[in-house]
Amino acid sequence: MPLKIVNVSKRYNDKWVLRDFTLEIADGEIFGLLGANGSGKSVVLRLLAGSEKPNSGQIFFNETDVSATAAAAADKARNFTLVTADDANQISWKNIFLSTKSEQISEGERQNSDFSNALEKAEKVLLLDNPFACLDRRGRDRALEVLRQKAQERSLTVILATNDFEDAFLACDRVGVLSGGAIAQTGTPRDLYEHPNSKAAAEMLGRCNLICARRVTFNNQAVTEFQTLAGEHRIRADRIEKSALGAITDNVSLMIRPEHISISFGASFPEDNLLKAKIVSVQYCGPTTRVRLDADGLILEALVLRLVGLNEGDECLVGLPPDRILVLKN
Repeated sequence: MPLKIVNVSKRYNDKWVLRDFTLEIADGEIFGLLGANGSGKSVVLRLLAGSEKPNSGQIFFNETDVSATAAAAADKARNFTLVTADDANQISWKNIFLSTKSEQISEGERQNSDFSNALEKAEKVLLLDNPFACLDRRGRDRALEVLRQKAQERSLTVILATNDFEDAFLACDRVGVLSGGAIAQTGTPRDLYEHPNSKAAAEMLGRCNLICARRVTFNNQAVTEFQTLAGEHRIRADRIEKSALGAITDNVSLMIRPEHISISFGASFPEDNLLKAKIVSVQYCGPTTRVRLDADGLILEALVLRLVGLNEGDECLVGLPPDRILVLKN
């Protein structure tokens, strides 16, 4: 592993930004560091680049501990900074670039030019801190395509810090979700999207319905059912590891993606947790349509290719397939 972070913690005054942060990046891997604004993504990159030191923990580069290195001077006026470790440690960081979004940059063309410059100069490790924020969607898609192509051609190790899960999914081999100062979950984009392990991970990985509920069946029963706190609906969930259910008195979060909710006039699929609902709003999004529904106080969002025969204010039936519902830890 060319980059390895072990139990690193970082604080500013009395605020801990990272707590026991641990991560390994493989040689030639494009790794996405996905987190909300203020989650500590930029701090991780600065620690890796050597421009800041951790309060505790170790950072290894090619199996050599470089966490004791004095913070390297960085030219903050430039969008891309060449970071060199202290000569006393005899560790050369000349091939590691740190790309950041400067407040002085307001044009996507310049940001794209700086990104291209860093991509051409980097030889081993490229650290990218939200480098496409000023680009439109088409420009970002093209830049991500170039990043993946060039990184593979030159065997670059890339860490892309972003708050946009689509950017991470398009470019990265693996993605790590940063929450609460630590990595909440890592995996391939598909694994993360289909199997988030917590509310924090689910919310960072795209739109989702999170339903607060309480289990009403015991562990030894064949079917696991829950009752929602809002609307008091009975919902069955099939994808359950019963050993992880916890106490029957505990509230849990049920999750289902909007594209997995069906909308119909009649009870064509009674096994799909059918609920009566009212259409609150319809939002046209081009290739898809986003529908907001109210099922006796339980607010749901469905994503359909198009909504035919139903309009805002109409009543309908919504189906929540049991095999599409996950039980998440809070």
